[in-house]
Amino acid sequence: MTILITSSLESFTSPASPVSPGFQAPGLELFDFPPLWAGAPYWLTKPILMAVLAAALVCGVCWAAFANPKVVPRGLQNVVELGYVFVRDHAARPFLGKDTDRWMGLLLSVFLLVWIWNLMGVVPPVQIPVSSFLAFPAVIAVSVYVLKIYLGVTRHGVVGYLRGLIPPGLPVLAYVLVIPLELLYTFVNSLFAHMLRLAANMFAGHLILAFFSMVGFWFLFEEPTLPGVPVGVAGVLMAIVITALEMFVQFLQAFLFTLLTAMFIGNALNPEH
Repeated sequence: MTILITSSLESFTSPASPVSPGFQAPGLELFDFPPLWAGAPYWLTKPILMAVLAAALVCGVCWAAFANPKVVPRGLQNVVELGYVFVRDHAARPFLGKDTDRWMGLLLSVFLLVWIWNLMGVVPPVQIPVSSFLAFPAVIAVSVYVLKIYLGVTRHGVVGYLRGLIPPGLPVLAYVLVIPLELLYTFVNSLFAHMLRLAANMFAGHLILAFFSMVGFWFLFEEPTLPGVPVGVAGVLMAIVITALEMFVQFLQAFLFTLLTAMFIGNALNPEH
């Protein structure tokens, strides 16, 4: 896909291109947002506003669904319970076991929040996946990182927690390699993998979607030409396909982010597993 886009960019932006020499592919400017109004704090941008609105939406939906729960769920309660059961059975229970219900509030909130952040990339008035900005998944990932270390140390003690990270029964010489790798994964790699996977996928997906959307708009509306129309039609069709694929990836990445959260908490509570 990267090679295809690169070659397409070169052909569309080349001065000798017979289709449209003025086409400029979207770039990093898609992720550059000024303050919401003149004189506003530099950090008060559209992604910040969307992140806060998404958090408020999650709180509102969960409150509306569970403030007065019914024995037989209906309407919004039924929909949110489907999400609850999905997160519980596929993300939480495999790693948390008997502690699943205790952590479901956190895991369901993380799943819904990240999913909405991701979906904002295909909502027409918004059209920016909040989680493509590393700072937002980093806030959750760092919080989970601190929580897992706190749980591991308070439940097992420092020595017990560190000992539980090392698999038993290996040859003595193997521990020379295994111990540094396990410590590096637990205290460094896991944190960055948690937040970077989500941000990188949302960043790349939004950029690819914007590229094909721009191709369709440019060659069909901005500068329509006879040789450019087929390119524009192809761009529109690809944008539709990429949108559908991106929506699946948005759901998948929200699930994987929640799955890793449950895994880190479960490993802290029961490192021997």
